Amino acid sequence: MAVIKELLAPAITDRDCFDIAGCWAAMQRAVRNVGRSGIASCAISAIDLALWDLKAQLLAVPLAKLLGCCRDTVPVYGSGGFTSYSNEELGEQLGRWAKVDGCRFVKMKIGSDPELDPKRAEFAWQAIGDCQLFVDANGAFDVKQALRFAALTEDLGIRWFEEPVSSDDSAGLHAVRSRTPAGLEVAAGEYVFTLDDARHLLSEDAVDVLQADVTRCGGITGFLKIAALAEAKHIDISAHCAPSMHRHLACAVPRLRHIEWFHDHVRIEQMLFDGAPALRDGDIAPDLSRFGHGLGFKAVDAAPYHTSGEALA
Repeated sequence: MAVIKELLAPAITDRDCFDIAGCWAAMQRAVRNVGRSGIASCAISAIDLALWDLKAQLLAVPLAKLLGCCRDTVPVYGSGGFTSYSNEELGEQLGRWAKVDGCRFVKMKIGSDPELDPKRAEFAWQAIGDCQLFVDANGAFDVKQALRFAALTEDLGIRWFEEPVSSDDSAGLHAVRSRTPAGLEVAAGEYVFTLDDARHLLSEDAVDVLQADVTRCGGITGFLKIAALAEAKHIDISAHCAPSMHRHLACAVPRLRHIEWFHDHVRIEQMLFDGAPALRDGDIAPDLSRFGHGLGFKAVDAAPYHTSGEALA
């Protein structure tokens, strides 16, 4: 909040709210000396998201129509499968997404206990039928550990290996990508804050699919720039978490592959916001009857969780 109040708000207060590109550039200049990544980029993202919502509200259109649609619905992948789950809990969660909710892809976490991971992955694979299995190591492995896991699980047909090594290690990502089975794609990018972060991963041939998070990478303005950069490299992009914030934007990005339907984010969005997306046959869609992002804050439902001295909006 201090970044917004002390640095970003003064930079854009006198600007036209329709001048989103100008506001975005002004905010980037305002944080130059404190650093663009991390908290500063997340704060810029929040304001940019609000500005796009405001513009759509004032024009009385859903955000998807303002951005321009190249699709009506967006595939998601069920994401959870935490390493703290028992095999039974893992199979129940991933199996429900695959067999009840119609997800074509589901993702589980690995890396806390590498020796157990191949068996956990096999258990998950048995639970999901024809659904594709993704795994996410959150950067827990080194290159040799990642390659060993890939070799031990090759028969499972795992299609997506997210952050097999740290996303800061572009050489390591490239090494894994170049030595794993042809059908296994390496993904990273959830910690991309700037266009330069994305450019680095792409220029190092570190990923098969680039991830980006609209709440971190400079909002819709930043996400669109990153998506264009990926498209120029003929690389697909996938949206990390926050499905309510990505669903309209995802309809406007030609090479957007899917959105992460992350267990915790989905639960919180549906608890606290009217208009949060609902899963239908493995897809979500923007509600074109609602303007802007299409969300309404449930102040009454949120009140029990209120801890600060500021009033709820």
